[in-house]
Amino acid sequence: MSLPKPVMRGLLAKRLRFHLPIAFSLAIVAAVAFKFGVTEPRKKAYADFYKNYDSVKEFNAMREAGIFESVRPSVK
Repeated sequence: MSLPKPVMRGLLAKRLRFHLPIAFSLAIVAAVAFKFGVTEPRKKAYADFYKNYDSVKEFNAMREAGIFESVRPSVK
């Protein structure tokens, strides 16, 4: 009694027909999850931050703290 030979002809095409749609669907799911799980909250956080951001006030606070070497603190 001998073992039958494995069927090798068309094996790659057969496995690709099965795995390719799964790979594409998982990639699409991962992209959608990243978009709504990471990028959308990040865009909302940036919008909320810059809604009330005062750059002049921030600059004056950094200048008073002595962060900038080329800008002297104002004397009040």
